Amino acid sequence: MKPFDEMHAADGAVREHYETYARWLAKQPAEVMRAQREEAELIFRRVGITFAVYGAKDEDGAGTERLIPFDLIPRVIPGPEWRDMQAGLRQRVTALNRFIHDVYHDQEILKAGIVPAEQVLKNAQYRPEMVGVKVPGDVYSHISGIDIVRAADAAGTGHYYVLEDNLRVPSGVSYMLENRKMTMRLFPELFSLHRIAPVAHYPDLLLETLRAVAPAGVNEPNVVVLTPGMYNSAYFEHAFLAQQMGVELVEGQDLFVKDNFVYMRTTQGPKRVDVVYRRVDDDFLDPKAFRPDSTLGCAGLLDVYRQGNITLSNAIGTGIADDKSIYPYVPKMIEFYLGEKPILNNVPTYLCREADDLKYVLDHMAELVVKEVHGAGGYGMLVGPAATKAEIAEFAAVVKANPTNYIAQPTLALSTCPTYVESGIAPRHIDLRPYVLSSGQGVQTVPGGLTRVALKEGSLVVNSSQGGGTKDTWVLED
Repeated sequence: MKPFDEMHAADGAVREHYETYARWLAKQPAEVMRAQREEAELIFRRVGITFAVYGAKDEDGAGTERLIPFDLIPRVIPGPEWRDMQAGLRQRVTALNRFIHDVYHDQEILKAGIVPAEQVLKNAQYRPEMVGVKVPGDVYSHISGIDIVRAADAAGTGHYYVLEDNLRVPSGVSYMLENRKMTMRLFPELFSLHRIAPVAHYPDLLLETLRAVAPAGVNEPNVVVLTPGMYNSAYFEHAFLAQQMGVELVEGQDLFVKDNFVYMRTTQGPKRVDVVYRRVDDDFLDPKAFRPDSTLGCAGLLDVYRQGNITLSNAIGTGIADDKSIYPYVPKMIEFYLGEKPILNNVPTYLCREADDLKYVLDHMAELVVKEVHGAGGYGMLVGPAATKAEIAEFAAVVKANPTNYIAQPTLALSTCPTYVESGIAPRHIDLRPYVLSSGQGVQTVPGGLTRVALKEGSLVVNSSQGGGTKDTWVLED
């Protein structure tokens, strides 16, 4: 089936919401676009918008940093389409937060048999330490990144599907903001031709959300961003968001616990910390509670958290709701907690832990995308149609040996968007990661999100760690 083209209808006509842009693009000389792309790359390098590539070494044996390619041609979403997606995102994140609260309290959804208890209680992401812990507003995932794809049906109509829920430490929002700044710098005239919804206020919304979930009785909360350090792949983003919010960027060694509170070391002496926007995984947050060899967290943090004297964003244990083996149950969660039908559909998913599903997956591996339930960044997965017979046989053996660790999905023909590549303008597959902010006082989104693009012809893997790039995402205001 031919993929849905975001810019062109099946007959080749330009879709209405792209018409103004298409007329502008047709007038741009190829050499001007090439020069603009080179300027964008130069600026991104100068600003330091890079990410570290785990396992990759340069010729001196040092870790390498890579520029995430920025594509000049935006992805455009009409206003009514975005509003429908936004409603679906709010619904989904609300239900997921209800699920996490339920899992660590009454476990009603497990008692009802809607989600199998062993899927949760024996899951590596389930944190028994969080049972009965009260968190502000009953919100666990304050910052969610929901991965959405569009695929065509037999009639060629494009439908949105949620591919993945990222509720632990979703990344990439800094690229959304920098992409917009770059587009405005290179092509200011486009912003007078279109009414494009702004995204620059995201850091303000993020800080507002973090302050709103401070511990009870704290009126002027001190918020910090906790980073694993400069060698983390997303360190640029940690520093960027701290700077944009006007808060301190700290590492675990900068924090200590005293008298049931968390403090930050400063040149003026200790300063109490009330909210930690942590970009460190659960296992590394507190060496007393989790991995004793961790140097990235703060000893005693969990005790302070359980007493309600600090807020962690996102909460410990949130990963239970974005595990890929839990994902198939999200539509049922929406019905169970909200009494509503899902606005955004899931991609059909096979659970390899189920005997019938496993048999189907092994028999049809060449047609499916098979993923590790805890995998991320495009690692630990097999794209069947792009794999060799030897790769499929090898992966099948791994899945057979540990079926509970894998799920599989049909290979969706992700929608394409015109992309500026070496040979000129050509269609490339894309996805979208909108960012959803929840505080217990409401759910907010900035229009659009981060569009990721698979730059290799025919590739469906958009992850930056696998050579993908990003685009500016425009939501057109009516």
